[in-house]
Amino acid sequence: MKPSNILLIAAAILSFSITALHSQERFDLLVRGDFFAGFAGNVEALERAMKLTEEKLKENPNHAEALVWHGSGLFYQSGQLMSKKDFAKGMELYGRGIAEMNKAVELEPKNIGVRIPRGAVLSAGARNMPAEMAKPLFLSVIDDYYTVYQMQEKYLDKIGTHPRGELLFGLADSFSRIGATAKADHFFAEIQKSLPNSAYSRRADKWFETKQPLPAAQANCIGCHTTK
Repeated sequence: MKPSNILLIAAAILSFSITALHSQERFDLLVRGDFFAGFAGNVEALERAMKLTEEKLKENPNHAEALVWHGSGLFYQSGQLMSKKDFAKGMELYGRGIAEMNKAVELEPKNIGVRIPRGAVLSAGARNMPAEMAKPLFLSVIDDYYTVYQMQEKYLDKIGTHPRGELLFGLADSFSRIGATAKADHFFAEIQKSLPNSAYSRRADKWFETKQPLPAAQANCIGCHTTK
């Protein structure tokens, strides 16, 4: 997985965190800066972030947010190893990373601070994988994002363009990539209705023109750093 692909999901995680974690322990504030820097290639920052999550997990092995962040770090490291042709070690870390993120969701299935990091990391990674390897990851992404969608549905129209767009597009895009065309249509249509004249609605327009998933490089997070 390329560092740039991981970096582009950072704004999505950040926006969801600010929107949804007002009343929760903000463990993400302790680690996300170093994780983002690490995913961008800063080895020392990633080491600090992994160490902090490991210390938290020594105190409490079932700390769900520490697990999901640590698992995301292992997932990233697995991609780095596989890009260097170290497939054995890469697949070991890949399996451990997925297992940790899954355990985090099992522990706290209604914690948005767990659901969104897993969904964002897996969607960014899966878009660059072969279809048969990517499908189970996209099913996890759909589970994460649809859980959040149901939790926020009553006030989704009050949420800003970016977090709402990332949530709806995450669902639409994931359904499109597993061949669930009708469900992809539903969420792309919701994007067109609720976010007209936005970068997200233009992506939806493209889907309805082609009925093909966007190229991976064109499906990354639309952050504050990009033109809407």
